[in-house]
Amino acid sequence: MNKPTQAAATARLGGGSYLRRWLRGHRWGCGHSVRRLLQRPLASAFTMLVMGFALALPLVFALLLTNLQGLSRTLGTEQEISIFLQPNRSAVFAKSMATTLQQRGSVAQVVLRSPTQGRHELAAIQGFKQALASLPDNPLPWVLEVQPRPGLQRGQIETLVNVLRGMDGVLQVQDQRVLRARLETISMLGGRVLILLGGLLTLSALLVVGGSVRADILQRSEEIIVLNRVGASHAFVRRPYLYAGSFLGFGSGVLAVVLVLALELALATPVAQMTAAWGGHIALHALPASWLFVVPALAAMLGWLGARLASARHLALLEPT
Repeated sequence: MNKPTQAAATARLGGGSYLRRWLRGHRWGCGHSVRRLLQRPLASAFTMLVMGFALALPLVFALLLTNLQGLSRTLGTEQEISIFLQPNRSAVFAKSMATTLQQRGSVAQVVLRSPTQGRHELAAIQGFKQALASLPDNPLPWVLEVQPRPGLQRGQIETLVNVLRGMDGVLQVQDQRVLRARLETISMLGGRVLILLGGLLTLSALLVVGGSVRADILQRSEEIIVLNRVGASHAFVRRPYLYAGSFLGFGSGVLAVVLVLALELALATPVAQMTAAWGGHIALHALPASWLFVVPALAAMLGWLGARLASARHLALLEPT
């Protein structure tokens, strides 16, 4: 918009009641910001692309952290202890040990898995079937899955694990609690990293919007000076930049959600294979449906804030003295 046209728009918006002037001012500011963004599509698209990637990174990290916490909760519901017997132990020995363990007061249930069952389960996982077929013998041992009695304290379970490790014929004892404790530690660390990462990337998004608004203000400095001289208010001059920042933020938020959804779609097949490998006990979480609306709205607010900070500083430098 040239200088006379802007001055005419200012005069045209000056009549009527306060509410009508306010509505007309917002309508003009919104339309003007859209026209300015469309006049420089590459710059607008680049700004939204940079902000979109900046916002997508914490979303992806939050998605991974949520699934890690879900895995930890899944392991928390499964207190079983897996006992791997030595390869040379027979079926009679394995069944005898299962009977002995079942008689212990601290054991609720013992499930015996043969090497043949283990081979079939492993062959169901992609990539292992051909490898197992090439082996002359079945290398898998007998496995006893011990379910501790409900209500046992942590020290009692540790005592049971130590007893199982010391039994004759035991090659290895795998306790789910150890893995769950490690996952919980990683989850706590990931939560703090997510806060720091989100803060840094939010700051970067503010700087991106602020840089875009600053460049536009400098490019139109003469026009802004004319508006100030004909009596345009600070809110009137600043309004198009606030709308532009909101539109850029909203577009970047939509782009961030689309990137995360594309990542979920790309990982759909590997996730299904992983779920099957764990016997269907793991439920991986996707992006909540509410994020489809919350993220673009928050991104629009972030763009508005970045434009507000940048315009307040740079427009003040163009005010007539």
